[in-house]
Amino acid sequence: METPILVVVACACLVAAAVWVRSARHRLRFVRQIERQRRQADLADRAEFDEALELANSGFRKEVHAAGLYVVIALASLVVAVTESRGWLSLYVLVAIPALISATWGRNSAREARITQQRFEIEKRAEETLAQEDLAPRAWAGRLAPEDLPAFKGFETGQVYQAGSGLMAGDFFDVFNVAETRVAAVLGDVAGHGIESSITAFQAKYLLRVFLRQFRDPAQALQELNRQMSSGDRGEEFISLVVVVFDTQAQTVRYASAGHPAAWLWHDREVMPLRATGPLVMLHGSSEYYSREIGLNSGDIVLMYTDGLAEVKRGSDLFGEDRVAMLLRRDPTVSPEVLCKQMYEAASDFSDGPIADDVAILAIRKV
Repeated sequence: METPILVVVACACLVAAAVWVRSARHRLRFVRQIERQRRQADLADRAEFDEALELANSGFRKEVHAAGLYVVIALASLVVAVTESRGWLSLYVLVAIPALISATWGRNSAREARITQQRFEIEKRAEETLAQEDLAPRAWAGRLAPEDLPAFKGFETGQVYQAGSGLMAGDFFDVFNVAETRVAAVLGDVAGHGIESSITAFQAKYLLRVFLRQFRDPAQALQELNRQMSSGDRGEEFISLVVVVFDTQAQTVRYASAGHPAAWLWHDREVMPLRATGPLVMLHGSSEYYSREIGLNSGDIVLMYTDGLAEVKRGSDLFGEDRVAMLLRRDPTVSPEVLCKQMYEAASDFSDGPIADDVAILAIRKV
């Protein structure tokens, strides 16, 4: 009865030994790879390879040890099964050899455990850093151009925001209450792309919030913004932006534009351009701006956009401001959200390639 059992045990141990041998061969290749990289590394970087090499060697030794242990048990079981002699049981004494080797290697187990824990912590921090780097641009873009605007009593809004490359763009927009009966809509564009333009856009957006609450006239707010933003050394940086303030008590729309492409107002069954009323912000610190006022009726809608929309190209032809006005005139009753999407889709269809520039579109209607 013992013989079949011992044969089964021997076979199982041989299979296990083969598995551990195969794994040990992979470990050995990994050890040699680290040794080659260590020899090629600078002297200052070799400490990192030393720790990795120690862990790889440790893993290799453990798997060799496991394979040897299973081989010894398999041989002992086969010999006992074949000879049926209890005297061969002494072969099991050989199991003591890998046990002694384990005890010797075990002296380094605490250090290897510490290294493993340290490497785990380093990898964990690296993953957290990568996750933060991925989330930060999204959070930043969300501050410049929120995907969801708050609801304003008596108004409907819609927007589209698409960075030309990556997530950091210089376009921004804002809609907020400057007083109980006045709502301001702002859309701007900082020259350039990337993190520097995005930081300037962030500063301009929130400074303008302060100045629009301080000054009733949007031109005065623009003038103060220009004075503040021009005070530092910002090289060739400049901003185009348009500010529209809806006054539901006075039933007026007052706007000022700093070198921005014409916004369009649907009013009295006509599409009216809201053209620039002053130069670009940060062009000259002493620039002056003025504002214009128009009556406000229910159903009036203002459409603002950055030049990334009007300058979409098909060959040498531009999408253009007039095409934007024509699309607004075609159906001024459509919801602002749908209008913005239609504008971007029309520009995409017009373009003979992907739209490379940042695009921001904002529409707001008095209901």
